Amino acid sequence: MDPGYPLILASSLVIGVIAGIVMHRADFCVTASFRDMFLFRDFFLMRQMVLVVVVSMALFEFGRLSGLIAAQPFPLLGTPSLANAIGGFIFGIGMVLAGGCVTGTLYKLGSGSAASGLAFVGMLAGSAAYAEIHPQWSAFARATALARDVVTVPQWLGLSPSALLLPIALAGAAWLAREFRAGRMQRPGFAVGHLAPWRAAVVLALLGFASYVLIGMPMGITTAYTKLGANIEALFAPGHVSHLAYFALQPLDYTPPFADHAVQGGPGPRFDAIGAIQYPLILGIAGGAMASAMQLGEWRLHWRLPPRQFVSALAGGLLIGLAARMVPSCNLWHLWGGLPILALQSLLFLAGLLPGTWAGSRLLARFVIR
Repeated sequence: MDPGYPLILASSLVIGVIAGIVMHRADFCVTASFRDMFLFRDFFLMRQMVLVVVVSMALFEFGRLSGLIAAQPFPLLGTPSLANAIGGFIFGIGMVLAGGCVTGTLYKLGSGSAASGLAFVGMLAGSAAYAEIHPQWSAFARATALARDVVTVPQWLGLSPSALLLPIALAGAAWLAREFRAGRMQRPGFAVGHLAPWRAAVVLALLGFASYVLIGMPMGITTAYTKLGANIEALFAPGHVSHLAYFALQPLDYTPPFADHAVQGGPGPRFDAIGAIQYPLILGIAGGAMASAMQLGEWRLHWRLPPRQFVSALAGGLLIGLAARMVPSCNLWHLWGGLPILALQSLLFLAGLLPGTWAGSRLLARFVIR
């Protein structure tokens, strides 16, 4: 094991456990925030998403200006492309059908949801299946690149990050303060152990900042889903896996904070820097939610659902796994990591995610919940 991994492993695990507890106590679901807008015209949870982004934006810029954050933009963000928006659209459909995004599925799985377990299996399968189309899709992404050698909007405009991020964060804070005064950020919660969503939003933003400072990038987990899927596939077709070009890639090559040399990682079935960063986060979120549910006496296996909901969860998981590689990455990475620094890839992902969740909501209402 690389000597720089212990701090990364420990940091990711602690961040994951706290995130799992917080998301379970608040039932903090990214999917619901988008889905509820389209199904019920309810914007309560979306206001909490805005709170996460605004607080993260302020924290990330504070970290950059103070020197706590050395690399901005962070590793693995790349050239914006039409592929980001198309992948976001498919991701939006998938997360609504699955009943949760990559993190929502984990905390619901930890609290005993059988449907979320099936969605998780679908994500692993979809992530691994992407390797079959990677040469064609990567060629499409290069052909539809929208800007060369720029990653964020400030870079594109030739401005200091502060010139855009601080005014947006201040405007967002003023709007949120008005929403608080109007009582639109809080709702009564009577369940034992309930955590107000706005408090959860602040804690999750702080966890993303801690990840950026200690690990060198915000939270993200879907490349590890691909690694897990590749490991399972290698049990049955090792020769095929070894010949797929996607699994040989090493896109992560950076020097973590508090380390003196670079580490590498990729989607292939081996333990590397990505495994050290993301595996503990996955275990932590699921384990934290399970511990929270057990401490409250709420843990039990939820499996009595109509068959169509299990089919929807599996299909949604497959779409999420595939789309997370097409984008690349997921809502956690882009909405809570890239969007606060105005990453172009993340803005395009959001542009696709919105109509995708609308389409997914229509499908859910028509064929699943009826």
